[in-house]
Amino acid sequence: MVNPSEAVLSLKDVTLSLSGNAGMVEILHGISVDVRKGETLGLVGPSGSGKSSLLMIVGGLERATSGSVQALGQDLTAMDEDQLAKFRRNHMGVVFQSFHLIPTMTALENVATPLELAGDRDAFDKARAELDAIGIGHRADHYPAQMSGGEQQRVALARAAAPRPEILLADEPTGNLDGVNGEAIMDMLFGLRDRHGATLVLVTHAPALADRCDRVVTLTDGRVKTDAKRSAMTEAAE
Repeated sequence: MVNPSEAVLSLKDVTLSLSGNAGMVEILHGISVDVRKGETLGLVGPSGSGKSSLLMIVGGLERATSGSVQALGQDLTAMDEDQLAKFRRNHMGVVFQSFHLIPTMTALENVATPLELAGDRDAFDKARAELDAIGIGHRADHYPAQMSGGEQQRVALARAAAPRPEILLADEPTGNLDGVNGEAIMDMLFGLRDRHGATLVLVTHAPALADRCDRVVTLTDGRVKTDAKRSAMTEAAE
């Protein structure tokens, strides 16, 4: 646990309850996690442990039932939907397992869209430069259906990174990819962190991806089971 004054992200006693067929279901129980600037945090655990729900709360895409969620010193739990959307646009990039590209837009248009929404007059030039930087500039004028899964995930990464967010969130970014493409996406994720200094929080089932994180938080049944730095994990493995 880090000093909250140093934290880019700070979650305190976060709970999440959602309505299901059998009534209210408790998804998260008293989660407290802080993340420093530039740190890479991996969220791991079995299916249904609450990893993706926790990531959605960090991104303001899901509201905590109780507790506090602060990002860059601002209280996300006090924001309305419009304020949350603006905060994400200005400070966060999000990458999903299923890419979420707009099918009627080219790769270039997909990457340029968040820049345009932010009023950037150089949106298309910056989008093209981002596609070139991750080795997919030759696909700029192609639509998602014309690209492989690995290429679509590269475009999704470029779209998330182009606005230079302080916080980058990724939910199973290699989950739909084969080994070669998954390794390439891993390299790109950590390359973005290294080049732009973003704080990276990712959900993964891939041990190789978790092993590259500075810290790994393991969730079980909606609770933090372990919170360990990489050095501690390495010593434990030995």
